[in-house]
Amino acid sequence: MTAPTAATTDAAATAPTTDTTGTTSTTSTTGTTGTTGTTGTTGIEVLHYSAFTSRPDGGNPAGVVLDAAALVDGKGTDAADAAMTAVAARVGYSETAFITERDEAARRYRLRYFSPLAEVAFCGHATIATAVALAERDGPGELVFDTASGEIRVETTADGDGPPRATLTSVPTRSRPADPGTEIGPTLAALRWSVDDLDPALPPHVAYAGNDHLVLAAATRERLADLDYDYDALEAVMRRRGWTTVHLVWRETPESSAGGPAKDSGDGLADSPAQGFVFHARDPFPVGGVVEDPATGAAAAAFGGYLRVLGLVDGPTRVRIRQGEDMGRPSDLLLDVTPGDPRVRVSGQAVPIPSTV
Repeated sequence: MTAPTAATTDAAATAPTTDTTGTTSTTSTTGTTGTTGTTGTTGIEVLHYSAFTSRPDGGNPAGVVLDAAALVDGKGTDAADAAMTAVAARVGYSETAFITERDEAARRYRLRYFSPLAEVAFCGHATIATAVALAERDGPGELVFDTASGEIRVETTADGDGPPRATLTSVPTRSRPADPGTEIGPTLAALRWSVDDLDPALPPHVAYAGNDHLVLAAATRERLADLDYDYDALEAVMRRRGWTTVHLVWRETPESSAGGPAKDSGDGLADSPAQGFVFHARDPFPVGGVVEDPATGAAAAAFGGYLRVLGLVDGPTRVRIRQGEDMGRPSDLLLDVTPGDPRVRVSGQAVPIPSTV
């Protein structure tokens, strides 16, 4: 087994100042479109962004390769995949996104995602980072990404003097109850949790929005904060079940205060603290070679579908997820969920990571 990358708290707090995407590398330089590193042997430029934050020391770092032609052109599938995996491993973030094909006039791109260990079908935070990088280069507007999970449309907007915001629309979501014997039990054992640690009002589900995530709701904020799991055991369960992350959540607003009228933020969507839709989340990611993700857009989209399937949204609703707080990298993810639509919209900002961070 490949040894896990140091906890993202440590690995991401100090962004690499040199990209080692080949045998020869040059020191990264900070530009208007993010920290970059260029490899002399491949000519690959990797941009460094942090997604779901307005601060480079918050959110979830992602590598972004806006032109991966040198890694894929003229190579077989296995060789191209190995080259992108190697780049992602050397960047060291939970995911690096690669644009492998493009139609600039249509603003349509083929986008692939690699963790330090393998390809991932869909990654939310790397999608947000890539969209913001393209918006900074080409201007805001709509983008279309063709991914292994399907078509992902992203709307990018400029927020005055602040960083751009990107809103992705997921593929259709689905959610089903998790099996107590083969899914819930082994996962709780690996997490060192018990059934009593779970919130009975939010049952365990396997939720999908491009890839599968086990959703477990903690009964208390203290339980969520105390995350000390068996890395190898959880990785084994996740590989067996085909999960990308385990999405651990805690509902901030007590159930007794839920059910009141939603607060309108002015855009026709509920801001929803009165409905109890403010959550805190953590996402162990051992199958990707990291201990934990500080912001997981794919899991957030799947969670939005989970709320819809459970009937917890009765109108267009905005859900806020706070993630990364216990890692020192606070992240904000906004979900827009509508009962009659299986797709979920996930919004967030992204900022370049300076080489000094």
